Amino acid sequence: MSATTNIYLVRHGETAWNVEHRMQGHQDSSLTELGVQQALWLGERLRKELPHVIYTSSSNRAYRTAELIKQENDIAINTSDELKEINLGLWEGKTQAFIKENYSDQFENFWNDPESYIPYGGETFKQVEHRAISKLSEILSLHQGKRVLIVTHTVVVKLLMADFENRLLKDLWKPPFIHPVSLCHIHLANDLPSILLHGDTSHYKISLN
Repeated sequence: MSATTNIYLVRHGETAWNVEHRMQGHQDSSLTELGVQQALWLGERLRKELPHVIYTSSSNRAYRTAELIKQENDIAINTSDELKEINLGLWEGKTQAFIKENYSDQFENFWNDPESYIPYGGETFKQVEHRAISKLSEILSLHQGKRVLIVTHTVVVKLLMADFENRLLKDLWKPPFIHPVSLCHIHLANDLPSILLHGDTSHYKISLN
């Protein structure tokens, strides 16, 4: 019997563009003060079960979140382009209100019919799914029996959790909501996943309301 691998799957902290309701994708914006705190809160939560290794999207908002979570602990951080957010092409940097007004059909598909979403110069959900699951498989093959923290983005978290759940792509955006630095915890034993936490925010020290 193989040792159990623990996967901690985390979205980056709140950013300036999150607050402004701008689509980020492969572009970036800085963590807000709250985003920094969210990462520090999770770091405190994981202090008694520190990850052996950290993988993060190569986007700075994710890498900075990983740094804050690990704090002073000597844990290697590995960056990966395969863990970046979905490439949103022409939508990046635009507000959701602007996109809804100017690209109404595909905006509707993005949130309500991901299988039919056609990007304007970006990626489909299936393309992101392929690269993210391939990277996760590589990570798991390298760190069997270890605690692995992965810091990434909303769409990647959703797609990886959908794979663990056997959730259909059409149901991708059904709850739970993936808040900034929310925690998903998966036990993987003999290639069988057990989801212990999904979008958990119990480490937050302020209300979400």
